[in-house]
Amino acid sequence: RTAFLLRRRIVRNGGPWYDLNQSEGSMEDIQNQPDTRNIPLDKVGVKRLSYPVTVWDRAHQTQQTIADIEMSVDLPHMFRGTHMSRFVEILNEHHGEITMLTMEPILRQVKKALEAKRAEMTVSFPFFIEKTAPVSKAKSLLSYQCRFFGSFDGRRKDFVLSVTVPVTTLCPCSKALSKNSAHNQRSMVSVSIRFSKLIWIEELVRMVEDSASSEIFSLVKRADEKFLTEQAYDNPRFAEDLVREVALKLDRHPDVLWYTVETENLESIHSHSAYAFLKRDKRARKETARA
Repeated sequence: RTAFLLRRRIVRNGGPWYDLNQSEGSMEDIQNQPDTRNIPLDKVGVKRLSYPVTVWDRAHQTQQTIADIEMSVDLPHMFRGTHMSRFVEILNEHHGEITMLTMEPILRQVKKALEAKRAEMTVSFPFFIEKTAPVSKAKSLLSYQCRFFGSFDGRRKDFVLSVTVPVTTLCPCSKALSKNSAHNQRSMVSVSIRFSKLIWIEELVRMVEDSASSEIFSLVKRADEKFLTEQAYDNPRFAEDLVREVALKLDRHPDVLWYTVETENLESIHSHSAYAFLKRDKRARKETARA
Protein backbone atom coordinates (compact mmCIF):
# COMPACT_ATOMS: atom_id res chain seq x y z
CA ARG A 1 0.00 0.00 0.00
CA THR A 2 2.88 2.39 0.81
CA ALA A 3 4.46 1.76 -2.60
CA PHE A 4 1.10 2.36 -4.27
CA LEU A 5 0.67 5.73 -2.54
CA LEU A 6 4.22 6.83 -3.37
CA ARG A 7 3.68 5.92 -7.00
CA ARG A 8 0.28 7.62 -7.36
CA ARG A 9 0.73 10.53 -4.88
CA ILE A 10 -3.01 11.05 -4.69
CA VAL A 11 -3.96 14.13 -2.63
CA ARG A 12 -7.09 16.01 -1.78
CA ASN A 13 -7.07 19.82 -1.98
CA GLY A 14 -10.44 20.98 -0.69
CA GLY A 15 -12.25 19.45 -3.66
CA PRO A 16 -11.92 16.44 -5.94
CA TRP A 17 -9.08 13.93 -5.72
CA TYR A 18 -6.02 14.74 -7.84
CA ASP A 19 -3.36 12.44 -9.27
CA LEU A 20 -0.14 14.49 -9.23
CA ASN A 21 1.68 11.91 -11.38
CA GLN A 22 -0.81 12.16 -14.20
CA SER A 23 1.24 13.11 -17.27
CA GLU A 24 0.60 16.23 -19.38
CA GLY A 25 0.22 14.02 -22.40
CA SER A 26 -2.70 12.14 -20.91
CA MET A 27 -4.64 15.36 -20.17
CA GLU A 28 -6.97 16.87 -22.74
CA ASP A 29 -5.44 19.95 -24.42
CA ILE A 30 -8.37 22.38 -24.29
CA GLN A 31 -6.46 25.26 -25.91
CA ASN A 32 -5.82 23.19 -29.04
CA GLN A 33 -9.45 22.28 -29.50
CA PRO A 34 -10.75 23.37 -32.92
CA ASP A 35 -12.82 26.55 -33.11
CA THR A 36 -15.60 26.79 -35.69
CA ARG A 37 -16.32 30.55 -35.50
CA ASN A 38 -13.68 31.31 -38.17
CA ILE A 39 -12.36 34.42 -36.37
CA PRO A 40 -8.57 34.84 -36.08
CA LEU A 41 -7.29 37.01 -33.22
CA ASP A 42 -4.62 39.66 -33.69
CA LYS A 43 -3.10 39.23 -30.23
CA VAL A 44 -3.39 36.75 -27.38
CA GLY A 45 -0.99 36.43 -24.49
CA VAL A 46 -0.12 37.70 -21.03
CA LYS A 47 -0.15 41.23 -19.57
CA ARG A 48 0.93 42.78 -16.26
CA LEU A 49 3.48 40.06 -15.61
CA SER A 50 5.78 41.41 -12.90
CA TYR A 51 9.21 39.90 -13.44
CA PRO A 52 12.80 40.56 -12.26
CA VAL A 53 15.02 41.52 -15.19
CA THR A 54 18.61 42.52 -15.90
CA VAL A 55 19.23 45.44 -18.28
CA TRP A 56 22.40 47.11 -19.51
CA ASP A 57 23.81 50.01 -17.49
CA ARG A 58 26.60 52.15 -18.94
CA ALA A 59 28.11 52.94 -15.53
CA HIS A 60 27.87 49.48 -13.94
CA GLN A 61 27.45 47.15 -16.96
CA THR A 62 24.12 45.75 -15.71
CA GLN A 63 21.26 46.84 -13.47
CA GLN A 64 18.67 44.70 -11.70
CA THR A 65 15.10 45.98 -11.82
CA ILE A 66 11.48 44.80 -11.85
CA ALA A 67 9.62 44.93 -15.16
CA ASP A 68 6.00 44.86 -16.19
CA ILE A 69 5.93 42.48 -19.16
CA GLU A 70 3.42 41.95 -21.95
CA MET A 71 3.87 39.10 -24.46
CA SER A 72 1.55 38.14 -27.29
CA VAL A 73 1.17 36.19 -30.52
CA ASP A 74 -1.50 36.06 -33.20
CA LEU A 75 -4.01 33.20 -32.99
CA PRO A 76 -5.24 31.44 -36.17
CA HIS A 77 -8.97 31.01 -36.53
CA MET A 78 -8.83 27.23 -36.14
CA PHE A 79 -7.43 27.27 -32.56
CA ARG A 80 -9.57 27.94 -29.51
CA GLY A 81 -6.73 29.34 -27.38
CA THR A 82 -2.99 29.56 -26.83
CA HIS A 83 -0.72 28.07 -24.15
CA MET A 84 -0.13 30.98 -21.76
CA SER A 85 2.40 29.12 -19.59
CA ARG A 86 4.89 28.91 -22.47
CA PHE A 87 5.46 32.68 -22.39
CA VAL A 88 6.73 32.47 -18.81
CA GLU A 89 8.68 29.27 -19.47
CA ILE A 90 10.65 30.99 -22.24
CA LEU A 91 11.34 34.03 -20.03
CA ASN A 92 12.68 31.68 -17.37
CA GLU A 93 15.05 30.10 -19.88
CA HIS A 94 16.66 33.50 -20.48
CA HIS A 95 17.02 34.17 -16.73
CA GLY A 96 15.39 37.60 -17.04
CA GLU A 97 18.15 39.16 -19.17
CA ILE A 98 16.30 41.63 -21.42
CA THR A 99 18.35 43.65 -23.92
CA MET A 100 18.17 44.59 -27.59
CA LEU A 101 20.21 41.43 -28.28
CA THR A 102 18.07 38.99 -26.29
CA MET A 103 14.65 40.26 -27.41
CA GLU A 104 14.88 38.66 -30.86
CA PRO A 105 15.83 35.14 -29.60
CA ILE A 106 12.99 35.31 -27.06
CA LEU A 107 10.49 36.33 -29.73
CA ARG A 108 11.73 33.62 -32.11
CA GLN A 109 11.20 31.01 -29.41
CA VAL A 110 7.73 32.31 -28.59
CA LYS A 111 6.72 32.36 -32.24
CA LYS A 112 7.95 28.80 -32.79
CA ALA A 113 6.58 27.36 -29.54
CA LEU A 114 3.10 28.74 -30.16
CA GLU A 115 3.08 28.16 -33.94
CA ALA A 116 2.34 31.84 -34.57
CA LYS A 117 3.01 34.14 -37.49
CA ARG A 118 4.01 37.07 -35.27
CA ALA A 119 5.24 37.54 -31.71
CA GLU A 120 5.43 40.78 -29.72
CA MET A 121 6.88 41.76 -26.36
CA THR A 122 6.79 44.95 -24.29
CA VAL A 123 9.01 45.34 -21.23
CA SER A 124 8.38 48.41 -19.02
CA PHE A 125 10.67 49.10 -16.08
CA PRO A 126 12.15 51.81 -13.83
CA PHE A 127 15.81 52.57 -14.57
CA PHE A 128 17.92 54.32 -11.94
CA ILE A 129 20.74 56.77 -12.61
CA GLU A 130 22.99 58.19 -9.91
CA LYS A 131 23.06 61.97 -10.16
CA THR A 132 25.31 64.55 -8.54
CA ALA A 133 23.82 67.87 -7.41
CA PRO A 134 25.41 70.85 -9.20
CA VAL A 135 26.81 72.75 -6.17
CA SER A 136 26.77 70.53 -3.06
CA LYS A 137 27.78 67.45 -5.10
CA ALA A 138 25.29 65.40 -3.09
CA LYS A 139 24.63 62.07 -4.79
CA SER A 140 21.18 60.52 -5.22
CA LEU A 141 19.31 58.12 -7.47
CA LEU A 142 16.62 59.26 -9.89
CA SER A 143 14.16 56.88 -11.52
CA TYR A 144 13.33 57.03 -15.23
CA GLN A 145 10.50 54.99 -16.73
CA CYS A 146 11.77 52.94 -19.70
CA ARG A 147 10.24 50.56 -22.20
CA PHE A 148 11.53 48.01 -24.70
CA PHE A 149 9.21 46.96 -27.52
CA GLY A 150 10.10 44.08 -29.83
CA SER A 151 8.32 42.16 -32.57
CA PHE A 152 9.21 39.38 -35.00
CA ASP A 153 7.14 37.94 -37.85
CA GLY A 154 9.64 35.54 -39.42
CA ARG A 155 10.97 38.13 -41.87
CA ARG A 156 11.08 41.47 -40.12
CA LYS A 157 12.24 42.27 -36.60
CA ASP A 158 11.65 45.50 -34.75
CA PHE A 159 13.03 47.03 -31.56
CA VAL A 160 12.03 50.37 -30.05
CA LEU A 161 13.61 51.94 -26.97
CA SER A 162 11.49 54.47 -25.04
CA VAL A 163 12.47 56.66 -22.08
CA THR A 164 10.43 59.18 -20.08
CA VAL A 165 12.49 61.94 -18.47
CA PRO A 166 11.20 64.44 -15.87
CA VAL A 167 12.65 67.95 -16.24
CA THR A 168 11.86 71.55 -15.33
CA THR A 169 10.60 74.09 -17.86
CA LEU A 170 10.15 77.81 -17.27
CA CYS A 171 7.58 79.71 -19.35
CA PRO A 172 9.16 82.28 -21.73
CA CYS A 173 5.90 84.26 -21.91
CA SER A 174 5.61 84.47 -18.14
CA LYS A 175 9.22 85.64 -17.89
CA ALA A 176 8.64 88.37 -20.51
CA LEU A 177 5.46 89.64 -18.82
CA SER A 178 6.53 89.47 -15.18
CA LYS A 179 9.09 91.48 -13.27
CA ASN A 180 11.91 89.26 -11.92
CA SER A 181 9.75 86.14 -11.88
CA ALA A 182 8.15 83.47 -14.04
CA HIS A 183 6.10 80.33 -13.50
CA ASN A 184 7.76 76.97 -14.04
CA GLN A 185 6.63 73.37 -13.89
CA ARG A 186 7.72 69.79 -14.13
CA SER A 187 7.62 68.43 -17.67
CA MET A 188 7.52 64.77 -18.67
CA VAL A 189 9.44 64.19 -21.90
CA SER A 190 9.05 60.83 -23.66
CA VAL A 191 11.48 59.80 -26.40
CA SER A 192 11.22 56.63 -28.53
CA ILE A 193 13.89 55.59 -31.02
CA ARG A 194 14.82 52.94 -33.55
CA PHE A 195 18.58 52.77 -34.05
CA SER A 196 21.33 51.02 -36.00
CA LYS A 197 23.86 50.67 -33.15
CA LEU A 198 23.54 50.53 -29.38
CA ILE A 199 22.38 53.77 -27.81
CA TRP A 200 22.44 53.82 -24.03
CA ILE A 201 19.44 54.82 -21.97
CA GLU A 202 21.72 57.31 -20.25
CA GLU A 203 22.45 58.98 -23.61
CA LEU A 204 18.78 59.68 -24.26
CA VAL A 205 18.30 60.98 -20.74
CA ARG A 206 21.23 63.38 -21.17
CA MET A 207 19.84 64.70 -24.47
CA VAL A 208 16.53 65.55 -22.85
CA GLU A 209 17.98 67.07 -19.69
CA ASP A 210 20.35 69.26 -21.72
CA SER A 211 17.35 70.54 -23.72
CA ALA A 212 15.25 71.62 -20.72
CA SER A 213 15.29 74.76 -18.59
CA SER A 214 16.94 72.68 -15.89
CA GLU A 215 17.20 69.05 -14.82
CA ILE A 216 15.70 67.39 -11.75
CA PHE A 217 17.42 65.74 -8.77
CA SER A 218 16.15 63.59 -5.93
CA LEU A 219 18.42 65.34 -3.41
CA VAL A 220 19.37 69.03 -3.46
CA LYS A 221 20.72 71.41 -0.83
CA ARG A 222 19.89 75.14 -0.60
CA ALA A 223 22.85 76.09 -2.81
CA ASP A 224 21.68 73.59 -5.43
CA GLU A 225 18.12 74.93 -5.31
CA LYS A 226 19.40 78.49 -5.91
CA PHE A 227 21.55 77.30 -8.82
CA LEU A 228 18.74 75.29 -10.49
CA THR A 229 16.15 78.06 -10.06
CA GLU A 230 18.42 80.64 -11.64
CA GLN A 231 19.46 78.23 -14.39
CA ALA A 232 15.81 77.65 -15.31
CA TYR A 233 15.18 81.42 -15.34
CA ASP A 234 18.05 81.88 -17.78
CA ASN A 235 16.81 79.06 -20.06
CA PRO A 236 13.04 79.47 -20.61
CA ARG A 237 11.36 76.79 -22.71
CA PHE A 238 7.89 76.35 -24.18
CA ALA A 239 6.74 72.77 -24.68
CA GLU A 240 7.39 73.38 -28.39
CA ASP A 241 10.95 74.58 -27.68
CA LEU A 242 11.73 71.50 -25.65
CA VAL A 243 10.59 69.06 -28.34
CA ARG A 244 12.52 70.91 -31.02
CA GLU A 245 15.71 71.01 -28.93
CA VAL A 246 15.57 67.24 -28.36
CA ALA A 247 14.82 66.69 -32.07
CA LEU A 248 17.94 68.63 -33.07
CA LYS A 249 20.10 66.34 -30.96
CA LEU A 250 18.44 63.19 -32.34
CA ASP A 251 18.86 64.49 -35.89
CA ARG A 252 22.58 64.91 -35.31
CA HIS A 253 23.02 61.42 -33.84
CA PRO A 254 24.26 59.14 -36.68
CA ASP A 255 22.80 55.93 -35.21
CA VAL A 256 19.22 57.15 -34.67
CA LEU A 257 17.03 55.97 -37.57
CA TRP A 258 13.55 56.98 -36.39
CA TYR A 259 12.20 58.81 -33.38
CA THR A 260 9.27 60.37 -31.61
CA VAL A 261 9.49 63.11 -28.99
CA GLU A 262 6.60 64.32 -26.88
CA THR A 263 6.32 66.45 -23.80
CA GLU A 264 3.58 67.17 -21.31
CA ASN A 265 4.07 70.27 -19.18
CA LEU A 266 2.18 69.89 -15.88
CA GLU A 267 1.33 73.58 -15.75
CA SER A 268 1.57 75.34 -12.40
CA ILE A 269 -0.91 78.18 -13.11
CA HIS A 270 -3.32 76.35 -15.45
CA SER A 271 -5.77 73.51 -14.89
CA HIS A 272 -4.57 71.88 -18.11
CA SER A 273 -1.25 70.57 -19.41
CA ALA A 274 0.68 71.96 -22.36
CA TYR A 275 1.62 69.34 -24.96
CA ALA A 276 3.85 68.96 -28.03
CA PHE A 277 4.73 65.96 -30.22
CA LEU A 278 7.00 65.16 -33.16
CA LYS A 279 7.63 61.99 -35.17
CA ARG A 280 10.41 61.73 -37.72
CA ASP A 281 11.79 58.90 -39.88
CA LYS A 282 15.36 59.79 -40.82
CA ARG A 283 15.54 56.82 -43.20
CA ALA A 284 12.81 58.33 -45.39
CA ARG A 285 14.58 61.67 -45.43
CA LYS A 286 17.83 60.04 -46.60
CA GLU A 287 16.00 58.19 -49.38
CA THR A 288 14.36 61.46 -50.52
CA ALA A 289 17.72 63.24 -50.48
CA ARG A 290 19.29 60.52 -52.64
CA ALA A 291 16.43 60.71 -55.13
